[in-house]
Amino acid sequence: MIAVASMGFFLITLDISIVNVALARIRAELGGGTVGQQWIIDGYTLLFAALLLFAGNLSDRIGAKRAMTLGITIFTVTSAACAFAPSAAVLIAARCVQGAGAAIMLPASMALVREAFPDPARRARALGVWAVGGAVAGLIGQPLGGLLTTVDWRWVFTINLPVCVGMLIFLRAVGSSPTQPAPFDWAGQGLAVLGLATLVYGLIEGGHSGFGSWPVLAALVPAVVALIGFLLVQSRVRHPMMPLGLFRARGVRLALPVGFAFMIGNYGNVFVVSLFLQQQLRLPPLRAGLVFLPAAFFAIAGNLASGPVTNRYGARLPVVSGLVAMAVGLAAMLIIAPLGQPLAIAACLVPVGAGGALAMPSVTGVVLDGVPARQAGTASAVFNTFRQVGGAVAIAVFGALIADPGRVVFGLRLSLGIAAALLLLAALSSLRIHARPDVTP
Repeated sequence: MIAVASMGFFLITLDISIVNVALARIRAELGGGTVGQQWIIDGYTLLFAALLLFAGNLSDRIGAKRAMTLGITIFTVTSAACAFAPSAAVLIAARCVQGAGAAIMLPASMALVREAFPDPARRARALGVWAVGGAVAGLIGQPLGGLLTTVDWRWVFTINLPVCVGMLIFLRAVGSSPTQPAPFDWAGQGLAVLGLATLVYGLIEGGHSGFGSWPVLAALVPAVVALIGFLLVQSRVRHPMMPLGLFRARGVRLALPVGFAFMIGNYGNVFVVSLFLQQQLRLPPLRAGLVFLPAAFFAIAGNLASGPVTNRYGARLPVVSGLVAMAVGLAAMLIIAPLGQPLAIAACLVPVGAGGALAMPSVTGVVLDGVPARQAGTASAVFNTFRQVGGAVAIAVFGALIADPGRVVFGLRLSLGIAAALLLLAALSSLRIHARPDVTP
């Protein structure tokens, strides 16, 4: 079971990073221009963030195993569609649906871990192993994408197929998951998808065309209205897709800002540093990807250490120390960035990767420990929705800061400073995490 869950997290993370280095070849063959390149990445992120709440709700109602099977099946079909796409428009459409499959897989994989390891100590170790899937994807994503693209960019998507087939085979050995039969909250789900989709769209486009432009305002205004309506619906319907009672759980309240800040520090850092290495320092994609390699190795070590450290000292220590390590690494990179030394940047990335890997399995455990097993999928979906919105905010805002070619270094340093400050605030908030797990049966 843990193998299936970890492989799912591996695929979800891989398909965020591996495609970046193939964009130039895709544009040369399929066209679409710069906007097409952006939406090949952003289409996946958009549907992924918008459907996470629905996916967590679905996982609780039909069972984590069935939801995982559905998500893998969608991901398999859409990966094949991406690999054989005849045009940029078809590729973007397939990437959007692929993001929907990834959204279904993520909360289901976390719920499978919750079901298989009801004991908090064993679950902490299992979550560390589960997170290794994402760390390995981060390790090989950009170098592997560069290698496959030298043969044919379509292999970037074809490589998903054997992994998906293997997951479906392994999943047959997993026992049935408990279900929570209840009517679907169609009004809430519609408002959530509308609100999150328009919010993420507005954030992404705002980074390109400015947050005062009419298309962006036309997205952000309905986003605010839809999200307010969603909260009102959730407070009144009998079977809400996001029970507001979840937020009474101390662990959920403390984990949400941590997940948000982590994604700003992680996705935002990878985004701006990758562009800095390629556009400012003129490194080819493969060499730019290799700069992240040492940090990814330390991230794997951090994932594996997270469970034992959490079991011995509680979640507070790895979460706080991990966030502080990320902030220190980003602050150091802020100082040395003007030197333009890739090796120095690689060294600064090490505490960022190791710290985040140490913190995230522990804070995920804080979420799962604080809710009943029947709500594990919904709680993980809420947590990951906050994470993905944090990533979208980082890419939108930081992208705007480095858009001026004459101010790339200034924009990079300002972006890293903002991320470091948010991580330190999240670390201070995390001091309120209980030293030992607060388990809800």
